Amino acid sequence: MAPNWRERITVDTKILVGKPVIKGTRIAVEFVVDLLASGWTNEQILENYPHLSAEDIQACLAYAAELLHTEHVIPLQPA
Repeated sequence: MAPNWRERITVDTKILVGKPVIKGTRIAVEFVVDLLASGWTNEQILENYPHLSAEDIQACLAYAAELLHTEHVIPLQPA
Protein backbone atom coordinates (compact mmCIF):
# COMPACT_ATOMS: atom_id res chain seq x y z
CA MET A 1 0.00 0.00 0.00
CA ALA A 2 1.36 3.43 -0.94
CA PRO A 3 1.99 5.75 2.00
CA ASN A 4 -0.31 8.69 2.54
CA TRP A 5 2.18 11.50 2.02
CA ARG A 6 -0.29 14.03 3.42
CA GLU A 7 0.38 12.65 6.90
CA ARG A 8 4.12 13.39 6.59
CA ILE A 9 4.56 16.27 4.13
CA THR A 10 3.53 19.84 4.80
CA VAL A 11 3.69 23.21 3.06
CA ASP A 12 4.06 26.35 5.14
CA THR A 13 5.09 29.68 3.64
CA LYS A 14 7.11 30.35 6.83
CA ILE A 15 9.29 27.26 6.26
CA LEU A 16 11.67 27.25 3.28
CA VAL A 17 9.45 29.80 1.51
CA GLY A 18 6.65 27.29 1.15
CA LYS A 19 8.53 24.33 -0.30
CA PRO A 20 7.07 20.97 0.70
CA VAL A 21 8.97 19.63 3.72
CA ILE A 22 8.80 16.64 5.99
CA LYS A 23 6.59 17.62 8.94
CA GLY A 24 8.52 18.81 11.97
CA THR A 25 11.69 19.43 9.95
CA ARG A 26 13.19 21.88 7.49
CA ILE A 27 14.11 19.04 5.15
CA ALA A 28 12.55 19.61 1.74
CA VAL A 29 10.99 16.80 -0.27
CA GLU A 30 13.16 17.85 -3.22
CA PHE A 31 16.30 17.42 -1.09
CA VAL A 32 15.39 13.82 -0.22
CA VAL A 33 14.50 13.04 -3.84
CA ASP A 34 17.80 14.63 -4.96
CA LEU A 35 19.72 12.41 -2.52
CA LEU A 36 18.01 9.31 -3.88
CA ALA A 37 18.63 10.44 -7.47
CA SER A 38 22.31 10.92 -6.60
CA GLY A 39 22.54 7.29 -5.53
CA TRP A 40 22.06 7.57 -1.79
CA THR A 41 20.33 4.58 -0.23
CA ASN A 42 17.55 4.83 2.32
CA GLU A 43 20.03 3.56 4.90
CA GLN A 44 22.52 6.33 4.09
CA ILE A 45 19.81 8.98 4.38
CA LEU A 46 18.60 7.60 7.72
CA GLU A 47 22.17 7.37 9.02
CA ASN A 48 22.92 10.99 8.09
CA TYR A 49 19.49 12.34 9.08
CA PRO A 50 18.51 10.15 12.07
CA HIS A 51 15.40 12.24 12.83
CA LEU A 52 13.89 10.97 9.55
CA SER A 53 12.17 7.63 9.15
CA ALA A 54 11.85 5.21 6.27
CA GLU A 55 8.20 6.27 6.07
CA ASP A 56 9.31 9.89 5.57
CA ILE A 57 11.44 8.86 2.59
CA GLN A 58 8.56 6.87 1.10
CA ALA A 59 6.26 9.85 1.61
CA CYS A 60 8.68 12.04 -0.36
CA LEU A 61 8.59 9.58 -3.23
CA ALA A 62 4.81 9.29 -3.07
CA TYR A 63 4.51 13.09 -3.15
CA ALA A 64 6.82 13.31 -6.18
CA ALA A 65 4.94 10.51 -7.94
CA GLU A 66 1.61 12.23 -7.40
CA LEU A 67 2.98 15.46 -8.86
CA LEU A 68 4.17 13.59 -11.93
CA HIS A 69 0.78 11.92 -12.34
CA THR A 70 -0.92 15.32 -12.43
CA GLU A 71 1.64 16.92 -14.75
CA HIS A 72 0.39 17.98 -18.16
CA VAL A 73 2.94 17.88 -20.95
CA ILE A 74 2.38 20.06 -24.01
CA PRO A 75 4.54 18.95 -26.93
CA LEU A 76 6.38 21.76 -28.66
CA GLN A 77 6.22 21.98 -32.41
CA PRO A 78 9.61 21.84 -34.15
CA ALA A 79 10.76 25.25 -35.39
